[in-house]
Amino acid sequence: MKLHKMLPWVFLLGLVPVLALANDDESEWNSRLKDQYFAGKTITESNDLIEIDAPYRAEDPALVPIKIVAKVPQSKDRYIKKILVLVDKNPFPFVGEFEFTPESGKADLAMRVRVNTYSHVRAIAEMNDGELYMSKKFVKASGGCSAPIGADLDAAMQRLGKMKFRLDEGVKAGEPALAQLLISHPNITGMQMDQVTRFVKKSHFVKEIRVSFNNKPILTAKTDIAISADPNFRFYFVPDQAGELKAEVTDTSCESPTSRDACSQGNSYSETYVVNP
Repeated sequence: MKLHKMLPWVFLLGLVPVLALANDDESEWNSRLKDQYFAGKTITESNDLIEIDAPYRAEDPALVPIKIVAKVPQSKDRYIKKILVLVDKNPFPFVGEFEFTPESGKADLAMRVRVNTYSHVRAIAEMNDGELYMSKKFVKASGGCSAPIGADLDAAMQRLGKMKFRLDEGVKAGEPALAQLLISHPNITGMQMDQVTRFVKKSHFVKEIRVSFNNKPILTAKTDIAISADPNFRFYFVPDQAGELKAEVTDTSCESPTSRDACSQGNSYSETYVVNP
């Protein structure tokens, strides 16, 4: 075989070990993140209790869909209390911490996130007895946290905080019902350039989400800049009777995209939805 025909194959063969190393890269998790969030604790890595689903190659790094599926029902005796979501190599790895209750019915969760470079996306579930289980997926993406805001920021700010609930048809009393919460918010990372002014905007993002049904909490979340613009969450709750589904959202602004030492409290927004099983 002539040399010029061999070169592409030689190049591809050289890439194989590099890609394999990237997929197996646990350096951020082992050296920093595990001790930061779970120092001294044992975590079982398994898809038997929860499983995270994400695309291997993201079509849009600023809108990467992830889905967390719980393999156990939410009962009063045994339930998933909390799920922590991390993107190892994001500038700020913390995506969100989501708390559930038995009234959630299922601890399934879906959302869209930003992934800044090739990285593992992790979901770590904490059971009500303190046991920890982890599921992870490797995602190929680049530039999700610095992707341009776009030219319609003024319009986005005008609808800031508007929310909408969507529920599947056929909601039945006493059974887990799938709900969707859509939030109008640019969720600015602090690393994006405004396409009109060419300035980098300070971070401004949704910080807390509280969803309740008839005043009983079903989903409570702390979120950060890795959640996509116009956050969109899918989750479950159990409507035991007719009542009110309510969402309360608070945002914040921080001086640095990678530090939470200097942040300013933002505004709070709420939305309700009447449910008739």
